[in-house]
Amino acid sequence: MKKVLLILFVLSGCASFQMPESFQYKQIEAEGFNLSAWVKTDHSSQSYHVYIEGDGYAFNANGQPTSNSTPKSSFMRRLAAKDSHANVIYLARPCQFTKGHACLQKYWTTARFAPVVIEAEYQAIKALSADAPLILIGYSGGAQVAGLIAATKNLNVKKIITIAGNLDHPAWTAYHNLPKLTESLSLADYKDKFNQIPQVHYVGQKDKIIPPVLTEKFVSDKSTIHIISDATHNNGWNTISFDD
Repeated sequence: MKKVLLILFVLSGCASFQMPESFQYKQIEAEGFNLSAWVKTDHSSQSYHVYIEGDGYAFNANGQPTSNSTPKSSFMRRLAAKDSHANVIYLARPCQFTKGHACLQKYWTTARFAPVVIEAEYQAIKALSADAPLILIGYSGGAQVAGLIAATKNLNVKKIITIAGNLDHPAWTAYHNLPKLTESLSLADYKDKFNQIPQVHYVGQKDKIIPPVLTEKFVSDKSTIHIISDATHNNGWNTISFDD
């Protein structure tokens, strides 16, 4: 039980961060959710780097689901903020930073990858980027979202980049003896399509939340996996970069 509580607490993160003035805050209405996004658009006809947030503050230190899943960690926002690419989107998950009538607790617990969640994230990306080429960058559970969007939706995805990515949540819950995400889609069911998309996976050697073995078992092309020696789940990612 102590291990489970530690995993859930570490996933919650900490700290606050103000996005730079070059990013405009937007809310996208999709599938009953109001999705928060920060967007920098310098050349809209060029490709977009889309940063998809992790699961956020889904559980408290006692392992109980929270009433507000807004991430306390600023990790992904900081990555997006320092990206020098012309067009950058930071996209939160449903019910992070803003609430709405559709914000049921299940959407950051058992249904965090539900069809309606994936559809909402897809609609937001489509609204913000139109038909431009995309590089989807997903952190932790955001990697599952990126993979499901790329494998099941009609978007111009040129590459998927994952950071400490939860690519196989059934294997992840089994590994840690956590409750199954029973109302969620699984990227494992779309693996053939997923494998057709160029991808890069950054894995923390010291990550005890998503240990390297889980990524290595799921990813077919092992050459796409880059193990960062000093990285844990939340820290040590300063050496990674996202060149086109």
